Amino acid sequence: MIIKPQLVLLTMLAGWVNRQQQDVIEYLKTENKVLRETIGKKRIILNDAQRRRLAVAAKKVGRKALAEVCGLFTPNTLLG
Repeated sequence: MIIKPQLVLLTMLAGWVNRQQQDVIEYLKTENKVLRETIGKKRIILNDAQRRRLAVAAKKVGRKALAEVCGLFTPNTLLG
């Protein structure tokens, strides 16, 4: 079997992009935890535009992934 250099390069690039995305996700999770600690138990009130933006983004992510990463709102709140 002959390994094509383009395929190797593409695979390396995809791995690098995936690692970068994972680093960004980890940062955002940590940032959300810090915000939650700062806010405490106070309830966050969203306006309609904020609620809509979060709902659109949440729908793309899906309920299962939201349950894993959501820190400030529950998936039911965002997808309801």
